[in-house]
Amino acid sequence: MLDLAVLRRALRPRLTALAALLAAAAGLFGAGAVAAEPLKVAFVYIGPVGDAGWTYAHEQGRLALEKALPGQVKTTYVESVPEGADAERVIRQLAADGNKLIFTTSFGYMEATLKVARLFPKTVFMHATGYKTAKNVGVYEARAYESSYLLGVLAGGKTKSNTLGFVASFPIPEVIRNIDAFTLGAQSVNPKVRTKVIWVNTWYDPGKERQAAETLIAQGADVLSQNTDSAAVLQTAQQKGVYACGRNSDMSRFAPSAQLAAGIVDWGPFYIQTARDVIAGTWKSASTRWGVAEGMVDVAALLPGLPAPTLKAYGDQKKALAEHRFEVFQGPIKDQSGALRVAAGSQLTTEQLMALDWYVHGVDAPLPR
Repeated sequence: MLDLAVLRRALRPRLTALAALLAAAAGLFGAGAVAAEPLKVAFVYIGPVGDAGWTYAHEQGRLALEKALPGQVKTTYVESVPEGADAERVIRQLAADGNKLIFTTSFGYMEATLKVARLFPKTVFMHATGYKTAKNVGVYEARAYESSYLLGVLAGGKTKSNTLGFVASFPIPEVIRNIDAFTLGAQSVNPKVRTKVIWVNTWYDPGKERQAAETLIAQGADVLSQNTDSAAVLQTAQQKGVYACGRNSDMSRFAPSAQLAAGIVDWGPFYIQTARDVIAGTWKSASTRWGVAEGMVDVAALLPGLPAPTLKAYGDQKKALAEHRFEVFQGPIKDQSGALRVAAGSQLTTEQLMALDWYVHGVDAPLPR
């Protein structure tokens, strides 16, 4: 008969040796051989996450990333970071804290991002709306001017005064593209349209945005758009009985009867894909610009009762953008002075768009220099 006590004594040395072997293997290959540490991802925001606009949209993208890659990423963010020295300090600290993928989400963070990236060559940096890259720095941008064009189509069909208003932040190509695209879209259905512009020199200041909107309405604008981040323009339109366009997210909760439509940006798919590439070790520096065709840019929450011809023009142009059959800045396009800038049959190149510094014909305002 088998003596179990004898068997246990005989096997004990072998079991002890096996346990030691497994412990040694764990020490040799590290904890990562069992379960990889999550990728630490950080976001630097120009405004508060509750701004309802630009930063809010990026925050929704961060949340989508966490939801899509549970256990694979660990994210954090710093909000309301001014462009300049503060940005450099914040970005450097996030890199020092071990974040291996850092998204810097404002144009004015460009130089700070590049400077910190040189100090942390093993960290991936992604800069929004910029144009300078490095081995470990990529840039990304939504072709938001496509939604601006579509909003212009709706505005051009809705205006009674033929005067549109635009509350602008800073005179950089990104913002000028949106003003021009909005005007071109409106003129495609209403050649009489003129666009007035007020620059507030801030991304987020509800007080200044409200004052600018009030001034534009006093000048006869009955449909407003913006390249600022709060809902103040929409709220002012609601109070004054005119229309306005949401920017970066649906702002209809702030102005249910005044929001004509909203140009929205969905950053989530790009953030998810970038994190997956970094985790897989396949990420490479590049300039990425997604628009309507890629699903990053869209228009949402159209106001009921828009004229049928306007809706048809809007639908046709949106489909053409989605199918790459139409480009917003394709000729013929004249500038503010009436000079032909883009000939028929041609279009602005990416490099020209990134350096755009002129208004199209129909913008009734001086361009700051």
